Amino acid sequence: MTKNNVQKQFDVVALGELLIDFTENGLSEQGNPLLEANPGGAPCNVLSMLQKLGKKTAFIGKVGNDGFGNLLEKAIVEQGISAQGLMKDNEVHTTLALVLKKENGDRDFAFYRKPGADVNIKPEEIDPELIQKSRIFHFGTLSLTDEPAKSATIKAVQAAEDAGLTITFDPNLREPLWDTLDDAKREIDWGMKHAHFLKISDNEIQWFTGKEDFDEGIKVLQDAYPNIKLICLSMGPDGSRAYYNGSKVEVNAFVQEGTIETTGAGDTFCACMINAILETGLDNFTDEKLTEALTFANAAASIVTTRKGALRVMPTKEEVETFIDSKK
Repeated sequence: MTKNNVQKQFDVVALGELLIDFTENGLSEQGNPLLEANPGGAPCNVLSMLQKLGKKTAFIGKVGNDGFGNLLEKAIVEQGISAQGLMKDNEVHTTLALVLKKENGDRDFAFYRKPGADVNIKPEEIDPELIQKSRIFHFGTLSLTDEPAKSATIKAVQAAEDAGLTITFDPNLREPLWDTLDDAKREIDWGMKHAHFLKISDNEIQWFTGKEDFDEGIKVLQDAYPNIKLICLSMGPDGSRAYYNGSKVEVNAFVQEGTIETTGAGDTFCACMINAILETGLDNFTDEKLTEALTFANAAASIVTTRKGALRVMPTKEEVETFIDSKK
């Protein structure tokens, strides 16, 4: 899909939120939950996994010019992610998310983000040349919740389209961040109209399409967004599916007893499928190659569920392959 002759410096450039996930890490002597400040944010989780798979990545986003912002910059640079598109805000603090576990094992998110630095990135701070130097542009919807980040995202997507990049999209619905779910639906619709690859979760597709049956929901998306060539559906412990060229491939999950939390699992899965696109080409998949890619992605996501945090604990290709071999 590449139209331009710009030298490709990166495999994937992603735009979006980079924030601190405060996740539970035991109890204090008084019985209060202890929260650990983990670097997070879906786009950078994706880039971190891609780095572990040997790809070159860059991030576009904004953090506060504060202690947490400095921690986040250090974290992504440590992973090998280029921070040349990372801005720092002198007025607005770094966005924080509190991730608490519910009794049923699900996660409860509370965001400190009205505003947060990630939504204060401005269109004029987007460098189209950085995007042009990549093969793939990746984004989600959390940069579409508020201005000026929404306008910045639109500008970035336009730059990616002008340069003929493959565009990958993960809705990554976080209900507390939207004024209304109608707003979320509208922006996810916009994202899907510009994507060539979509990663969507089971609860997101049921909510977005109103269809309980996943195949029916996928058909709604395929009819509405013919530009999307590959749709990957993540179903947690029920595995994952790929819908491509009229065929469906399904692979079981690797369910582990050592699972601690699911933070970052979907991002890990998404990164592995983007890696498969980079290595195979979006037009060249077979059922066999999709089965192989889904198996690898499921395994990598399973490994991440046994570790605290996400961005700093992504597995290497060798770790994932060894894990898959151990399950045969």
